[in-house]
Amino acid sequence: MKAKLAVLISVALIFCLASGAVAEERKTIKMGVLQWNDLVCPSLVTKKLMEKHYGYEIEVVEFFEWGIAYATLAKGDVDILMSQINFVAYDYWTRYGKKLEKLSCSSHGLNQGIVVPAYVPVNSIAELNANRDKFEGKIIGIEPGAGLMRQTNEVIDAYGLDFELVDGSTAAMTATLKSALAKKQWMATILWTPSWMTQAFDIKFLKDPKNVQQPPQSYYWIGRKGFAQEYPKAREIMAGVFVPLEDNIKMTGYIKEGLKADAAVDKWLSENELVTERWMRIGGK
Repeated sequence: MKAKLAVLISVALIFCLASGAVAEERKTIKMGVLQWNDLVCPSLVTKKLMEKHYGYEIEVVEFFEWGIAYATLAKGDVDILMSQINFVAYDYWTRYGKKLEKLSCSSHGLNQGIVVPAYVPVNSIAELNANRDKFEGKIIGIEPGAGLMRQTNEVIDAYGLDFELVDGSTAAMTATLKSALAKKQWMATILWTPSWMTQAFDIKFLKDPKNVQQPPQSYYWIGRKGFAQEYPKAREIMAGVFVPLEDNIKMTGYIKEGLKADAAVDKWLSENELVTERWMRIGGK
C-alpha cells in the first residue's frame, strides 16, 4: 500500500512539474508594426509598458504594406500586429482569418471621408454638385490603392457626383490643402482621423446622409493562431491598454512637430503616468 502511495505521489509531482513548465509564459514577443503613425504610436505605447512593468522583451518588426504584414503573421513569423479589420484591412483579415485570432480592442474612432476647409459653406456630400464649379469639379485624392480612395469612388457613384477623384499621394494632397487654406480657396479632399492634419488644419468632414462611407472603426490587436493560449498574461496586459483617439492624434502631432515616433510616445507616456499605471493594474499587476 505504501509503495502504491509513493508511486501515486511521484506521479502527481511529475504532473505538477510538467504542468508548471507548460504554464510558464515566455517573455519574448515579436510585434509587427505597420509604419503608419496612428498604428505606430499605440503599438509602441503597449510595447514600452509591457517591457517596463512586466519585463517582456518585445522585438519590433516593421511593415510597410498590409499584405506582407498579414502573411507574415499568419505564417507565425511575428506574434502580434495592431490593425483595423473592419474596413481598412478587411480583405486581408478575411483571407488569413483562419490562421489568426482577435486579441483585444486597442483604440477606436478611425474615421475617413471627404473634407473641405471650415470656411467653405458646404456641410454635406449632397451639396457638392450644386457647388461643382467652385471646387473645379475635383476631389483631391491620395495613393490610388488606398482603401479611402475606393470608398470615395463608391461615394461619387452613390451620390451621382459630377466630380473627378484625382490620384496622387498623401504628401501632394497635404501640400495642396496647405496652399488652399493659406489662400482661402475652395477645395475638397479626403482625410482620416487620427491624423495630425485634423489638428493642424481648420477643416471639417462632410456629412454623409446616405451612409455610404464606413462608420468609425476600431483598432485591434490580432495574433497568430494560438497566441492567447501561449501568452495568457500578455494578452491580459494588452487588453488593459486602450489609447483614446485624442491621445493618438496628440502623439501623431508630436511626430509632425519633429519628434521621432519613439520620442513622441515617451513624451506622451511621461504626461500620462497615472492613466498608464491604471492600465497596468487592469492588466493584473
